[in-house]
Amino acid sequence: MSKNVFITATGTDVGKTYVSALIIKKMRECGFNCGYFKPVLSGVTEKNGELIESDCNYVVNTARIPEKANDCVQYWWKEAVSPHLAALRAGEKINIESIKQTFIKKQKEYDYLLVEGAGGITCPLKLENGEKYLLKNLIREMESNIIIVADSGLGTINSTILTVEYAHAHNINIEGIILNNFNPDSFMHQDNLKQIEYLTGLKVIATVEKNQKDIILLEKYFK
Repeated sequence: MSKNVFITATGTDVGKTYVSALIIKKMRECGFNCGYFKPVLSGVTEKNGELIESDCNYVVNTARIPEKANDCVQYWWKEAVSPHLAALRAGEKINIESIKQTFIKKQKEYDYLLVEGAGGITCPLKLENGEKYLLKNLIREMESNIIIVADSGLGTINSTILTVEYAHAHNINIEGIILNNFNPDSFMHQDNLKQIEYLTGLKVIATVEKNQKDIILLEKYFK
């Protein structure tokens, strides 16, 4: 894995958090000092300013990262809506420079850093005063490569190709694709994997079955 990699997806609720936790867990089990950063997070349960239940808590606990969930996320909101809308409804503004400074700080704390996005690659972060700042802008400014998480089921060929083509159009380097909710006994899932690799020219670097507790990545990620 590159020194930092950004996990994005073909859409919302595809499994970015689940896959992110498995990757970091595997990296740490293999002796790599791998950390986690979530720039924006919505749909959390918190008490007295401490995250109690959230995607971030899940990753930190699953991967056994020696940090509090609070220390791995920049902005969080209780409402499970798009970051730009969550910030607006909370009367807050997302400071992109603050996110990038935290990203730089986290890179110094770990040898490898996995950054998890929100929603898909076009998820809006700031839409105000004529500004159109999307997740892809942050990825580019952080100079990160991406891994795309996609569902294994019906329709994934279309959504994966669209995400790949959009990333390429914006000069974002793709390290590979991970298929979540994969059923090795499904002829459709097997064909989706085959056609995604054929049509995009990219490797499916891992498949993850439902409730899978470990992930097997291509060997190059452990060099």
